Amino acid sequence: MAGFEIGSVPFNSDGWGPPDSSSPLLSPHPPHVPFAPFSRSDKLGRIADWTRNNPFHNPTRGNQTRNQTPSDSAFDFTGDDSFGPLGADEDSSFRLVDGKPPPRPKFGPKWRFQQHRNQLPQRRDEEVEARKREAEKERARRDRLYHANRSGGNAPRREAAAFKSSVDIQPEWNMLDQIPFSSFSKLSFTVPEPEDLLVCGALEYYDRQYDRITPKNERRLERFKNRNFFKVTTTDDPVIRRLANEDKATVFATDSILSTLMCAPRSVYSWDIVIQRVGNKLFFDKRDGSQLDLLSVHETSQEPLPEAKDDINSAYSLSVEAAYINQNFSQQVLVRDGNKVTFEEGNPFANEGEEVASVGYRYRRWKLDNDMYLVARCEVQSVVEANNNRSFLTLNALNEFDPKYAGVDWRRKLETQRGAVLATELKNNANKLAKWTAQALLASADMMKLGYVSRVHPRDHFNHVILAVVGYKPKDFAGQINLNTSNMWGIIKSIVDLCMKLNEGKYVLVKDPSKPQVRIYEVPVDAFENDYVEEPLPEEEQVQPPTEAADGGEATAATNDVEDKEIVPEA
Repeated sequence: MAGFEIGSVPFNSDGWGPPDSSSPLLSPHPPHVPFAPFSRSDKLGRIADWTRNNPFHNPTRGNQTRNQTPSDSAFDFTGDDSFGPLGADEDSSFRLVDGKPPPRPKFGPKWRFQQHRNQLPQRRDEEVEARKREAEKERARRDRLYHANRSGGNAPRREAAAFKSSVDIQPEWNMLDQIPFSSFSKLSFTVPEPEDLLVCGALEYYDRQYDRITPKNERRLERFKNRNFFKVTTTDDPVIRRLANEDKATVFATDSILSTLMCAPRSVYSWDIVIQRVGNKLFFDKRDGSQLDLLSVHETSQEPLPEAKDDINSAYSLSVEAAYINQNFSQQVLVRDGNKVTFEEGNPFANEGEEVASVGYRYRRWKLDNDMYLVARCEVQSVVEANNNRSFLTLNALNEFDPKYAGVDWRRKLETQRGAVLATELKNNANKLAKWTAQALLASADMMKLGYVSRVHPRDHFNHVILAVVGYKPKDFAGQINLNTSNMWGIIKSIVDLCMKLNEGKYVLVKDPSKPQVRIYEVPVDAFENDYVEEPLPEEEQVQPPTEAADGGEATAATNDVEDKEIVPEA
């Protein structure tokens, strides 16, 4: 059995390490090859590192690369002849063969800048650190998305928001109170069924052919320049004045104003409502030409709208365009054969012989307290008869201006993915759809018809087409978009109770342009008097197709709670 020879180990009596002697330590050990210098602070490296370049031989730079660290210089044997001439020849003829295929050529700016870089494999610890850094970046990105998409009234607004108040706050105005939207979320109040005090106007029948419209057989949106539309405020309404003189109620408003207050937590743009306390009565008014006469577009969207004044896709231009589309849509989907449903009184705002739009005004009264009643003017736009039953309809239109902003192309998705289109609109126009639903509930409409109207071309804001019309029951639709009627009336009751404690005078309720809250200002009695008109707007001053955009604030982001339920349209 062969044994293992350890050999002789010389003893160094003068210190650590091998003794200083000219005799070789080990018989096969070359005499001039030194031991590698070491220190207890040095890190142990690899026995053989094939990933490093040879620091002592670079044919392009000669011997300039020899100025390396002292620990590397111990391994420089180029000037040593201990291995004989054969060793030098073998070292010069040695080539490291790489069996990997050559890298495929890449094209682009990134490859051009990196193709001459030394692409050496990373060490294991460097790879781990790189993964940790990437994980931290991903975690930070998820946190930002989480905070940006939080639901509720206190969600952070869109960063690029740059918009102003709907009314100029004057220095002499006295701010009495400010109410955050978070205080509205837990309010609840139940009102009994309302009673109709008076119904005015005339309604035309709805044309059921529009229920069969698809993007493949679209209809051109017509213009109705001869029909007058009225946007009369509360105190300018002769019927409300008459009911106030008869002491029929304590609080007076319109469905437009009430829906704005009911859906205030979903609003992003600034708006204002004038409040007048006269004796023991309370009147909620709007300023002539205020934002309440227009329809917001992409108010709750994350995608910012252009800020340029002359851009057809600015916030103000789109609001005017949406109001114009709604007026024409509400008259086009009717059977215009002369048959109308008339009520007790005619249109209270029209002159004799004047052609007016199809609209019915229901003056309704709700009981808020034992000695407090609210009267509001509610509107319906059409009527249908089925099985000898008469049903009232509200008619509204959603408008598409550019598919790249919404992310959904209506012409491609309306037939196959109508639910996805509506879900996108609920995300981008949550406040507008909630206000339409609230108005339908206030008027006790049996059906609300939503039209999908799109531009003929994204850059043409004058010509539009109707792609589809879908009907929904207001109560079912309100449940799908989390619109709680008890909470709606709780907001109205709390604002009315607050205003009834004020002294006689005029006040303004203003939505803050940058924060989810409303403020109440006390204003002079003659404020806004020059802006009011006693007569309906003449035809040339009504909302027309937009020609030049005016100042408009940019939208901010707000996300509202919308359940992921399929909203089933009604026939």
